Amino acid sequence: MADDHSRPAPASAQQPMPTDKRRAGARRRVLKSGAIEFGNEAIACTVRNLSPQGACIEVNSPLWFPDRFTLAVDGQRWPCRIAWKKQKRLGLAFD
Repeated sequence: MADDHSRPAPASAQQPMPTDKRRAGARRRVLKSGAIEFGNEAIACTVRNLSPQGACIEVNSPLWFPDRFTLAVDGQRWPCRIAWKKQKRLGLAFD
């Protein structure tokens, strides 16, 4: 009798979930100037998409900044944390 553990996993189990399925809500594409604020410092960024739960931003240079900071866009501020990083892009989850 074949061992159940020797069967390969279904293809759906081997592939990561699409990004849009992992998010709690849909993000809308934007192209806005923003700032990463922490302590008395601010680093300019470009906001690529935005939702009530988070955002995707792009920084001009991959400088160091903390895992938690405030994202400032159009006079609004959201405390957030970094959910993922890929080169100059960061996915943020709002606290």
